[in-house]
Amino acid sequence: MNLENALVPGSAISMRPSAEAIYRERRRIESAGRPSERCLPHSIPDAMVIPGVPLKIVQSPGLTLILYEEFARFRQIFTDGRQFPSDLNPAWMGSSVGKWEGDTLVVETRGFNDQSWLDDFGHPHTEALKTAERFHRINVGELEVLITIDDPNSYTKPWTVKIDLRLLPDTDLIEDVCDNERDHAHTIKQ
Repeated sequence: MNLENALVPGSAISMRPSAEAIYRERRRIESAGRPSERCLPHSIPDAMVIPGVPLKIVQSPGLTLILYEEFARFRQIFTDGRQFPSDLNPAWMGSSVGKWEGDTLVVETRGFNDQSWLDDFGHPHTEALKTAERFHRINVGELEVLITIDDPNSYTKPWTVKIDLRLLPDTDLIEDVCDNERDHAHTIKQ
């Protein structure tokens, strides 16, 4: 999904020149070289917008997990009141803390590395990226997620996208492992 198609009304993507150059080059080569081609993980929000690939949200007191089928990745959202560590280790999924505002889970994530893309169309980010997500169940079968992207090194102002997720009852995640085509050499030929 191209995040430009998911912008909420009144929001716009305004890139700094360096980010614009990266994005234009990625578009020119039709997203060749994206991290997932090298078995590297998707990040936020990219992991949530892979067409046809489910995710599972697991809640427990003090912790919410998001399990992604793609590459069998997971994400921890601490809801126990903790603050961010003073020295974040840059990571693919960042470090997330959340809290409930009524029936909406509000999650802030920071501490990203700069290796991922925001979407498969190549929107870049730096380690300064912070995301703010609002997970709100519309009804029993639909979840609306508003994600605000704030990276002052790549964008002139924050921007927000809306992602609609659908409940898939009685569905299990299937193990998905990316092995960079290393299995080919071990294939038994008949």
